[in-house]
Amino acid sequence: MPRLPSAVAAMMILAVAVPGCSRNRDIPNRMAPSRMTTIGVNAYLWKAAIDTVSFAPLVQADSNGGVIVTDWYANPNSPGERVKLTVSILDQDLRADALRVAASRQVNQAGAWVDAPVSAATVQKLEDIILTRARDLRRQTIGG
Repeated sequence: MPRLPSAVAAMMILAVAVPGCSRNRDIPNRMAPSRMTTIGVNAYLWKAAIDTVSFAPLVQADSNGGVIVTDWYANPNSPGERVKLTVSILDQDLRADALRVAASRQVNQAGAWVDAPVSAATVQKLEDIILTRARDLRRQTIGG
């Protein structure tokens, strides 16, 4: 029986052995991780936050530091009022305490913008919207 060159023999062994070592791609991933780290912060929270504040122009969006800052936004239905948002993602896990939203509000009084209070309920509602969207994105990744 003729001997195969060692390089050919090694390639034949690898061709048979390597596919057995890889993950079976026919089995779907049933669990989407709550921690997505391809960027510096949780990717679900990041995407959800960007989607949620997309109505306002962005001044800063740092995915490694987890900070999103909008410019002032005035709703066309309420031009005498404007808001500015800062979203901070504080962790790599998808958790409620990994998210903080801060809002500034101003009203126009006699042609000058004056600081005005922001309802705590408004900030809480924005956080809830972002968290719900992030959980929905995670569920979509799972496929259920």
